[in-house]
Amino acid sequence: MKILCIGRNYAEHIAELNNERPSEPVLFIKPDTAILRDNEPFYYPEFSQDIHHEVEIVLKINKMGKNIEPKFAHKYYEEIGIGIDFTARDLQSKLKEKGLPWEKAKAFNGSAPISGFIPKGEFNDLNNLNFHLEINGELRQKGNTSMMLWNFDEIIAEISKYFTLKTGDLIFTGTPAGVGSVKIGDTLSAYLEDEKLLEFEIK
Repeated sequence: MKILCIGRNYAEHIAELNNERPSEPVLFIKPDTAILRDNEPFYYPEFSQDIHHEVEIVLKINKMGKNIEPKFAHKYYEEIGIGIDFTARDLQSKLKEKGLPWEKAKAFNGSAPISGFIPKGEFNDLNNLNFHLEINGELRQKGNTSMMLWNFDEIIAEISKYFTLKTGDLIFTGTPAGVGSVKIGDTLSAYLEDEKLLEFEIK
């Protein structure tokens, strides 16, 4: 099982980090050791002083596929959830300055808390899904899938050009604007529409 992530998929998030708007999806991978399940706490790593939250809708792949056409991509997932792509922003900045890969800043242990998953058929329109993140009860990030540069089907098609998708793989689909730091003692709560699917503490 692997975690495939899309970067720079919301224009306002690109702008807030002063990144260049990409002509195609930015892809990176996290290992399975990044996953936190069942609202387990996130332990702040010693190698960073600036861990950022990035709330994202997560797709769960239900069958193997590669070189998938966008018109068939909807057949490769039946469930969606929500997750946090934790990023060591200080470390990422240093790596980017040197032209080095981001894995240390993105793929470290516990950097991918995920919720349980909901059948996609429970939602009327996957291209108009609301989701948001609260920290200690305060709204921090709010997004809608209509704001994506690339929708779910386009993301699956793009990823499958390079990586064979397998049953159980997870796709993090990008984060909206509002990313920021977390600190020890914070409680993060993530919602898909109005349903709280994920809640955990920073320790």
